[in-house]
Amino acid sequence: MHRTGLYVPGNRPDRFGSARASGADLVVFDLEDAVPVADKGRAREAVRDHLRETAPAAPALEVRVNDGDDDDLRAVAELPLAVGLRLPKVEDVAVLDRVAALAPGRPVTALLETARGVLAALRIAEHPAVTAIALGESDLRSELGGGQAVLDHARLTAVFAARAAGLPAPMASVYPGIRDLDGLTTDTRGAAQLGLFGRMAVHPAQLPVIAAVFAPSDDEVAWAEEVIAALRSGGVTTLRSGEMVDPAMRGRAERILRLAHP
Repeated sequence: MHRTGLYVPGNRPDRFGSARASGADLVVFDLEDAVPVADKGRAREAVRDHLRETAPAAPALEVRVNDGDDDDLRAVAELPLAVGLRLPKVEDVAVLDRVAALAPGRPVTALLETARGVLAALRIAEHPAVTAIALGESDLRSELGGGQAVLDHARLTAVFAARAAGLPAPMASVYPGIRDLDGLTTDTRGAAQLGLFGRMAVHPAQLPVIAAVFAPSDDEVAWAEEVIAALRSGGVTTLRSGEMVDPAMRGRAERILRLAHP
């Protein structure tokens, strides 16, 4: 699972190297929202040339393509298979079948950015090409209106769909207030409470805040270590705090320890 992700505009090759050196777990080369229409062709060529000539390594790499753009998909198909595809506005499995035909064997992150997409979340998550799902919250706000409860419903739907399909928990969408780090902290904590893990960013300054929210606390690590130790004897037991522990808690404890010791 990726704790931090960073978008870099595809028409800014001068930023490609710094994005990959930012410390983000995932870097997404953006051909869509961040690129003016007049620059999209040049951006596609710049991203293709950069990723074709650079062996994929840490961090993980993805390309966000434009909705329905076969030229984008063909360009990504030329890249090493380790480079993932971030597909916007997915609403049904038919588009995933088409993408799998044009760029076969490539991991796909399906973005749910419309009401139709959210309602089809489980079918989309179960498609064999899809390795992750995520929300496009700005697009959802534009379509649905409403307040935070509307987005929270979409977040919960995505979490349940991902886990039911055996996928990792979705990453939270970009927080648009680049300088509002307090707001980023509050909103990211809210996303974590709903079961999302990790968050995309549009500026490197947001990465440390996101990483801190999703890092387990010392108390959580101590709890997890005690749970694992207590369960070695099997059955139901009790922690020093008096909390009852049974094998159902093992998964949560192991997940905390994996995050603490990646």
